[in-house]
Order: sequence, then C-alpha cells, then structure tokens
Amino acid sequence: MLMSDINFYHLQRSTLETVLPKLLEKTMEASKRALVLTNSPQKAEHLAAHLWTYDPTSWMPHGTDKDGSPEDQPIWLSDVDENPNGASFLFLTGGAQSSALDDYERCFVLFDGNNENSLGEARQYWKTCKESGHDLAYWQQTDRGGWDKKQ
Repeated sequence: MLMSDINFYHLQRSTLETVLPKLLEKTMEASKRALVLTNSPQKAEHLAAHLWTYDPTSWMPHGTDKDGSPEDQPIWLSDVDENPNGASFLFLTGGAQSSALDDYERCFVLFDGNNENSLGEARQYWKTCKESGHDLAYWQQTDRGGWDKKQ
C-alpha cells in the first residue's frame, strides 16, 4: 500500500497566514490540487478571505463550502474531512486531522510552535502517523524565516 509523505511544519517566526499562501503557490506551480483542512468553518472562511488579499499582485483560485462547486476549485478550504475537489495535497491547520491520509500524495501539517497545546497535538499526531508507517519529515523555521529539515 502506498503511504503519504507527511511534512510537519513547526511555525515559530511566521504565522499560518504567512506560510500557507507560499506553500499553496508552490502547489499551484506543481499543477496540484490542494485541500486545506481547518478546525472550524470560521477558520476556513478566514483563510479563504486572506488568500484574496495576502498579495495584491497574485491571484489564487480557491473556494469554501459557502462558494460551492468544489470540483472547479484547485484549492478547497473546509473543516470537513473529505476531498470534494480531488486534491492530491492535504494541508492540516489548527490541529485538524484526517482519517484519509493515504488518499493524498503529500500532507502538510502546519502548527504553531509557540503554542504549547498546538505543539503537544503535533507531537501526538507525529507519533500516530509514524506508527501507521508514513514517511515523515520535520521542518523547523530558522531565525531568518527559512526552513531546516530535521532528522
């Protein structure tokens, strides 16, 4: 059975609102579809609104349950663990987890390393994913805002 590559992103210097759009831009450049799974419908709407305004020179097509037509959206934001837009990349935010990790090529777990609860949840999810046999990578933010892959 094919297992998803799961990448944990330990946010320390940047917020989710700063990091997520950059990762989604790379997703679009790779011609992949993305599902951004959040912990509430309000957070999904917040992130969707942010994607319209984070960079005045960019345009990132996306939608939420309020917009409808997920099959037409290369990026779908939701708090429901389903894949209505046929995404191959899954982004887990705000402690959201998926029971269908193997349905995705890659999974990105983004967590706030400055919040003890988020850090604890991420550590537990790492253990769960490791026990399930997934290939895991841990990325920690550097002082300059870049990323170091830790072993």
